[in-house]
Amino acid sequence: MTIKTLAAAVALSILPAMGFAYECNWSKQKQASMTCAEGSVYDAATGGCVPTTG
Repeated sequence: MTIKTLAAAVALSILPAMGFAYECNWSKQKQASMTCAEGSVYDAATGGCVPTTG
């Protein structure tokens, strides 16, 4: 097996895992940076803003 073939095989086997890891990190950043309107807070369980009580 040539070096080019080996490098291509390694790259093609790693790329899907890197894409999956990027997607997971992106959703965490999106949730962390989400801001809610005044009088509501972010609820991780529902994935959105919920009104505060009290």
